[in-house]
Parts: sequence; structure tokens; C-alpha cells
Amino acid sequence: MSRFFIHMHQTARQIYRHLKDAEKILIVPHQNSDGDALGSLSALTEHLITLGHKPCLFCITPVPKKFEFLRHINKVTTDPEIFKDQGIDTIVVLDSGDLRYAGIAKHLTDSDAKIINFDHHPTNDKYGHLNMIMPGAASTTEVLFYFFKDNNIPINNHIATSLLTGIVTDTDNFTNPATSTSALRVASELLRRGGNLNLINKWVVKNKTINTLKLWGAVLSRLDKEETKGIIYTYITKEDLKKHDVGETEAEGIANFLNNLEGAKISLILRETEDEKIKVSFRTTRDDIDVSTMAKKFGGGGHKKAAGFTIDGEIEKILQMILTDN
Repeated sequence: MSRFFIHMHQTARQIYRHLKDAEKILIVPHQNSDGDALGSLSALTEHLITLGHKPCLFCITPVPKKFEFLRHINKVTTDPEIFKDQGIDTIVVLDSGDLRYAGIAKHLTDSDAKIINFDHHPTNDKYGHLNMIMPGAASTTEVLFYFFKDNNIPINNHIATSLLTGIVTDTDNFTNPATSTSALRVASELLRRGGNLNLINKWVVKNKTINTLKLWGAVLSRLDKEETKGIIYTYITKEDLKKHDVGETEAEGIANFLNNLEGAKISLILRETEDEKIKVSFRTTRDDIDVSTMAKKFGGGGHKKAAGFTIDGEIEKILQMILTDN
């Protein structure tokens, strides 16, 4: 066993002991949460309840309806008043490279709570008092699987389904470069333990509406290519979402879809958010390209083949800035 895995095993044991003895726990996934963040939240909440805890659940943005099949998701609050609860002594942050991305940095200025950080992004800045970060994992739920395994925590069918949700969504249903042998092995084990892949596919994969496809049509009609760098790019405006009456999460998957195009070295998609910012996502399937380095230049991060950042400004200007960057 490598030194890294020995260290992760020791960290998993430390986190388990801390959570077991904690007085009051708050669990926080990143803003605009996806299947990995919410699957992690669901699985960890299920476990903590078996320990006798009643964890508080917070996300700065509302939970997308397509993840309502996950257990405990209906308990997530968006009310930041929760951070005024002096009884909270432990905050678990899931799938977030930094506290700003989690959306809670400004709420922790006067907090003495211990922070536990579960993540799989290589650009994570290790902001926790305890950090279980596995950059080789396909998802944060895969990291949690090893946390459960290292501590001999029983995985029931609800936990298995939650953990499997993160792997399915972060690998784009086992089609993108995050689909590793480890991810497939863990997914197989979760299926054996009762993970419901049919349920996940019904809610998350096979849920496209006519309006969603119309949105995709509008976005793909703007598709263009920067020939020198091989960047395929497009963008989504708030007006697009309003016109087609769909939420922000309905645009998920477009960046990965663009990787199917012949001759595309990098796919790039920009999206206006409700809080007047621009969210930028990079994807690649090339082994000789690291898009996380591109994201870092603009204060972001992520993985070698999937990364991004959020920035203030106008789509056209930010797009030009990215395309002309050396």
C-alpha cells in the first residue's frame, strides 16, 4: 500500500472519530449542487443518523428537483441563519475545492467549528482541519466509499444508491475520462450492495424534456471553433433559460457532449448565472492537455480533463479573454 493510501486511511479514521464525538454537525455541498455533491450529502447524512446525530443540511442555492429521489435531500435549507447556531461544532464540506465555491466563506469569519473536507479535485486548497482528498477518484462519493470502507461502516441500499449517483453523474454515465477502473470497481460494489441504477437513470439521465432539448438547440446553434487551439465553444444566457422555462441544471452535460465532436481538443461553455456572474467550464478527452491549468489562470480549478471557474463580466469579453490567452 502506498504512503498516500496509508495517509488517507489514517485520515478516514480520524474523521470517523471526530464525527462520532461531535455535538452538532452541519453538512454543506457546493453551490449549484450536482449529483456528486448531493449524493455525498445523502449518504453521509444517512450514516450520521445511524450514529444518533441529527445533522443540519445547508446549500446556498436550491436543490435541483431531479435529485429529490435521494434520501434526506428535502431537509436541505438555503437559509444562512443556520450559521448563527452556536451549537454547531463541526462543518463537513463536500465536493468543493475551496470555501468560496462552497458559498460559505463569508459565513465562517466568526466560527470556531472544525471543518472536514471531502473532495476529489486536485486543485483543492486543503482548507479543512481534516482533509480527505483523493484526486484520482472519479467523484467525491467514491472518496466517501473508501471512508466507509476504512471504518467498516455498513453500506445499506440507500447509501449505495446515493454513492452510485455521484459516480454516474461525474462520469457522465461512465462515458467521460473520469471513468477509471477504480470507479467501475466501486460502482460494481455499490450495485452489489443495493445501489439502484435504474432509479438513478430514471431521475437523472433519462429526464430530458422538450424544453430542455430546445435549450440545447439554441446553445448548439451558436457553436464555433477557435482553429489554432482546437477549442469548440458556445454559451448560455439567462434569457435562454427564461425563454425555454428551464433551470440552470438543464444545461448540464452540454460541455461533455461537445467532446464528441471531431477535431475538438477542448470544449468550452460559458453560462450566465442568476447572481450576474459567468460560469466557465472546460472539458477535454486528450491526455496531452490539462484544462485545470487554464482554469487556474482565472482563479478556478478542477481536474486535468474537467475544470472551470466563475467570474464577473460579460460573456463576449470573457470569451475573448480566454481565446486570446497564452
